[in-house]
Amino acid sequence: MKQRRQGFAHKHSLGQNFIEDEALLERLCELALVGGEDCMLEIGAGFGALTKPLARRAKSVLTLEIDRALLPILNVALEGSPNARVVCCDALRADLAALCAEAFGADAPLRVAANLPYYITTELISKLVRELPQAKSIAVMVQREVGDKLLSGPGEDGYGPLTLLCRYRYDVRRALDVPAACFTPPPKVDSSFMVLERREHPETPVRDEALLLRLLRGAFRMRRKTLANNLAACFSLDRADALRAMEAAGIGAQARAEELTLAQFAALSDALGDALG
Repeated sequence: MKQRRQGFAHKHSLGQNFIEDEALLERLCELALVGGEDCMLEIGAGFGALTKPLARRAKSVLTLEIDRALLPILNVALEGSPNARVVCCDALRADLAALCAEAFGADAPLRVAANLPYYITTELISKLVRELPQAKSIAVMVQREVGDKLLSGPGEDGYGPLTLLCRYRYDVRRALDVPAACFTPPPKVDSSFMVLERREHPETPVRDEALLLRLLRGAFRMRRKTLANNLAACFSLDRADALRAMEAAGIGAQARAEELTLAQFAALSDALGDALG
């Protein structure tokens, strides 16, 4: 197996940094909360190092890999894992819901695990949360500063739409810090293994969830602008109407998006729903 890998050239353009420490991989599987009745979607199969222990624990594994050069290596690595299937595709462009429904069935208990290239982290986590709301958990290896962002609060660096989107649906925790030396080749920064565990009910309920998600995206569109100006632009409102919605939600006229809690955004979403009719 290692001979097969020796001919493989890691592609910096794909953010390929792999973990091969078996003890660490088993620990990551444990932290990912996978059980015998779970179906696993893995993003970024690499050499299959995490796929194999996932397959030992889960009912079924669907793993996505963008690099066709890894497929021969994966075919060998997963020969002893009949419940693991590899699909070569770009996870950012794939219909994840359709892939999971085809592989597992529409009502299968689903969990997600991913070792994400740093340059697609924010986009892919957002996609997972939006497209797979049924996932019981999402466990992702991310750059440590992204982990900090997911745990940040109002007024802190990195606080924004991704933080709030994840917090609305999931309990978010840093399960493990992973030094750069644990990867091959080592990246320039340390990583964090973040676990998002789905809440039975959203932290702060709203009348229109789609409107809340639209609000979270639009409120941070131009960070130098006040919330009222961003709302007016995002929802095609007169500034006076935006201010009235903010007042109804108990939010001051000069507020900026990065100052608001999730509960305040939920109240504003409901007030906007009234304003928009």
